[in-house]
Amino acid sequence: MTTVEIEYCVPCGFLERAEAVQHALLSQFGEGIDELALVTGDHGIFEVRVDGEVVFEKSEDEFDVDRITRDVRAYVS
Repeated sequence: MTTVEIEYCVPCGFLERAEAVQHALLSQFGEGIDELALVTGDHGIFEVRVDGEVVFEKSEDEFDVDRITRDVRAYVS
């Protein structure tokens, strides 16, 4: 069971980024992901977590949908 959460900052306008990652992951992995949730946040957050483990964090990584997709691949069975 693979669960993905994309937490994004609403006041920062990161919804489009979150939707881009969501679309890429669902297009790439389809049924390999059991749950994919967009989680609203604030204070500049943009994190992608798979089964509770952070695979992307905006303050540490440069935003790249393809890289995020590659990083998530390791968790999808």
